[in-house]
Amino acid sequence: MLLILALTGCVGPRIDWTARVGNYTYDQAVVEFGPPDKLAHLSTGSTVAEWLLRRGQVVVQPAGEPVAPGVYTPLYTRTYLPGTYLRLTFGPEGKLVAQKDIRK
Repeated sequence: MLLILALTGCVGPRIDWTARVGNYTYDQAVVEFGPPDKLAHLSTGSTVAEWLLRRGQVVVQPAGEPVAPGVYTPLYTRTYLPGTYLRLTFGPEGKLVAQKDIRK
């Protein structure tokens, strides 16, 4: 029960990005997410900003089989959990035109 509460506490409300297209500004994004980790100003006048939402990580767990009582083979499994990035594209007028979630 405690694990379920801990996991659900990490999940926040989902953002409806389609409702924000056309009226959400770069300044509002900076207030909500902080300064972006990457920022590019395109020759078209658009701005592309990227925020790191969750770092990627490697999880290592023992996977040995017992060969005798209390004796395990030294085997491990490694699982890579990709990082999550939020990429927002703002048009020349400074309003949101596109959103993309990226996993790297």
